[in-house]
Amino acid sequence: MNGFPWVLCPMDINIRRRCATRFLTFFSYEATKTAEMATAGDKVNSNLPKGTKILASYVCLSPPFPVPPNTLVNVTITEVDNAEAMAATSYPLLLAGATISRVPIMEVQPKTAAKTEKKYRR
Repeated sequence: MNGFPWVLCPMDINIRRRCATRFLTFFSYEATKTAEMATAGDKVNSNLPKGTKILASYVCLSPPFPVPPNTLVNVTITEVDNAEAMAATSYPLLLAGATISRVPIMEVQPKTAAKTEKKYRR
């Protein structure tokens, strides 16, 4: 399967294996493109590629970072286990006019930051 290289899964740093990677994804687009974005988003979300899970989706009520005037920003948290699935969800939104930024993220449970840091310290 085409996919992300072997990564260290957060659950067990000592075992190398394939796992889904979580991403915080920002979709920004001109307000005048809202109808096109909604149509493209509904189409993508109704037929997600294998290996893709949307965990949460939000519309920002104010810009989270500097964007041009009249620009809207949506944020999703997704799990993706291969690059092909990521491209399949991004491409229709890019064609509709979105600018997409993805940030790989790792969950850290409340009150466990020090424990998590020690786990990954070399």
